[in-house]
Amino acid sequence: MSYNSFGHLFRVTTWGESHGPSLGCVIDGCPPGIDFTPADIQHELDRRKPGKSRFVTQRREADEVKILSGVMEKSGPDGDGLVTTGTPISMMIENTDQRSKDYGQIAEQYRPGHADYTYDVKYGLRDYRGGGRSSARETAARVAAGALARKVVPGLRVRGAIVAIGEKNIDRGNWDWDLVEREDNPFFTPDEASIPVFEAYLDEIRKSHDSVGAIIEIVADGVPAGLGAPIYAKLDTEIAAGLMSINAVKGVEIGEGFDAARLTGVENADEMRMGSDGRPTFLSNKAGGILGGIATGEPIVARFAVKPTSSILSPRRSVDRQGNEVEVVTKGRHDPCVGIRAVPIGEAMVACAIADAFLMHRGQTGRI
Repeated sequence: MSYNSFGHLFRVTTWGESHGPSLGCVIDGCPPGIDFTPADIQHELDRRKPGKSRFVTQRREADEVKILSGVMEKSGPDGDGLVTTGTPISMMIENTDQRSKDYGQIAEQYRPGHADYTYDVKYGLRDYRGGGRSSARETAARVAAGALARKVVPGLRVRGAIVAIGEKNIDRGNWDWDLVEREDNPFFTPDEASIPVFEAYLDEIRKSHDSVGAIIEIVADGVPAGLGAPIYAKLDTEIAAGLMSINAVKGVEIGEGFDAARLTGVENADEMRMGSDGRPTFLSNKAGGILGGIATGEPIVARFAVKPTSSILSPRRSVDRQGNEVEVVTKGRHDPCVGIRAVPIGEAMVACAIADAFLMHRGQTGRI
């Protein structure tokens, strides 16, 4: 299987399967001299890991990262930590709570909504144990890479939040970034009033053996103007590709996105004036921080839609490998809304795309 890498200069290759002994990533092209600690990586993995509430899969994985190469221990007055050497950085996460027996019944059956049939028809075989490479378990490695990508661009801050779960939307007037990371908020929502609404809604969904999707918004602040390139290396192209590569994502929009089609040109244009620093400033940000594929210096705003979890206990009609018509019930431990844990994954993919664009811009222009 090919196509396990993304990025150009900041290039990430992920490896491993859902029910294998471990998974991980290799980052090639990370500049030398980037200071970080293992705790920086672990913090992001802890945000994504399963089993944190009743609203996500109860698979219990510590997701403890092991950094195997590409770094040296720091010494001297700067204190403890690690520094990148410019060589490939390899990180590994062990799988410790696989229950492959949960999937024995569907070894010959194609689960509706999954990649079972498409993997089988392409490769002639598939790893039915949790989906193998098609499992969202692979995204833990992306989150590890994204934690390091955030360090590449000085001043970069990438944050994400749930803006809708199923048919329930947040009230944007209540937006509070501090709430997103609060321990008593299992949904990454920026709207406190939405927490009990999401809780009641997902409890009902779980009891009915069903699932729902979600919409996640990612905002990147501190992105230098000029990142990205015209035509085939547009920054929004790379961000959209990264977000679309996440499991279960079926749509991506930048800025106003699809709603821009409902605006007039007068309404949609981001007007400009001269700022006090002698640089142009934008009076709005409907473009989502990107014009012509190049960053404007405004916050980059991207949203992506995650479909309902395909693994559900409700029987669904399908066929098996022998061509027999069957009803499939997917047992095991699955998220009633897989979009909840997609928030740190989306942040990671946006961070990687921006870090890659930053290095390409620096390489081409010599400026940062």
